[in-house]
Amino acid sequence: MRAAGDAVLSAVMFSVFCAGCAEQPAAISQDAATAGQPVVELIDPAPAEVAEFVAPPLTASEIANGWVSLFDGRSTFGWQSSVDSDQPVWTVEEGALTATGAGPSLLLTPFVIDDFELRCSAHLEAGGNSGIFLRTADGAANPATDTYELNICDGHATHATGSLVGRVVAENVPAVEGAWHDWRVRCEGARIQVWLDEQMILDFTDESDALRRSGKIGLQVNQGRIAFRDVCLLPLGYRELLSGTDLSGWHEVPESASEFSVSDGLLNISGGPGFLESDATFADFVLSATVRLNGEGLNSGIFFRSMPGTAEAPSNGYEMQLNNAMQDGDPARPADSGTGAIFRRVQARRIVASDKEFFTAVLIAQGDQFCSWVNGYQVVSWQDDREDNENPRRGRRLTGGHLILQGHDPGTNVDFRSIRVQQLAE
Repeated sequence: MRAAGDAVLSAVMFSVFCAGCAEQPAAISQDAATAGQPVVELIDPAPAEVAEFVAPPLTASEIANGWVSLFDGRSTFGWQSSVDSDQPVWTVEEGALTATGAGPSLLLTPFVIDDFELRCSAHLEAGGNSGIFLRTADGAANPATDTYELNICDGHATHATGSLVGRVVAENVPAVEGAWHDWRVRCEGARIQVWLDEQMILDFTDESDALRRSGKIGLQVNQGRIAFRDVCLLPLGYRELLSGTDLSGWHEVPESASEFSVSDGLLNISGGPGFLESDATFADFVLSATVRLNGEGLNSGIFFRSMPGTAEAPSNGYEMQLNNAMQDGDPARPADSGTGAIFRRVQARRIVASDKEFFTAVLIAQGDQFCSWVNGYQVVSWQDDREDNENPRRGRRLTGGHLILQGHDPGTNVDFRSIRVQQLAE
């Protein structure tokens, strides 16, 4: 769309696409879809796509800092998409998320994020119209209030490439259509900064009543062919929970058999069973943990939204599994749910980490949506659609709870170098 007034029409069409996204379960059949609403699903990969592993486009340092990849290079796993037959279909072509259309369609993250840095590469064909959606609301209807739409469209009449539709116009931005270009966006508080090919093109502080501090991330096709690759995210505002010198901020659950010690900046858990519980509680959050399992096939875990641990019930919470064992040496076949799994709820897609080496696991727990990454690669995207229960082992828990670090058994030997949390707005 290139005429004046596009923003209003685009917003209406965008609203039609997005309506009802948040209410759908993680996988929904055509029969279960609500009449009159587009069917939205979390798209799982075929087994071959899991087997054809592509390492995330991240350095070891970036992974340790909490960067994750939102695109695995093979599938649309981890995204929500409209599957209405009248909408363009997002596919993977030559290692890029690709769509062609004559009207707006989005891929959206299932989770909401607050402050973050996002980077990707994009290729828009000549005459096309696309965008990157930031802090997007469910059922968004107006780009001037319900999202920040970073436009990619050289010929747009009012908000050409680099502008935020309905909010601010970027000036003197080089043309991008017809070639690959690198984008980087930093959203921190009210400030949004945009770089194109590492040159800053926009530095905008939203002082309006329509300031948005959180929302989903989306990739848009509006007109023509668009392709995205190397889509990576860094949550901002982590707070370290390990002192590196003692167990301050944590306490042992009664009658734990594990030994908890701090040496050389590492929290070590040996023996078990035993549980180390955080003093603080967390509801919606991003967690980044750098961990080493000091033996082959060792088992540990990070429990979250947990009830207070007691001798009789030490670990009633969701559990992000820490276990790199695999079946028959095949990383696509975890032996015990796999590192990054939500234990007893959803298995990790793949074993990405190695025993006796530090790895970083990132978990986003936001409402009933749970996503996890290991060394930057997404292994879980799951929605808990069970009935509510204060005990996450029995049902869905949306309220805050403790973090618990697990000593699984007498053979446990695990080091935690860092556990950081960014609390999300509830």
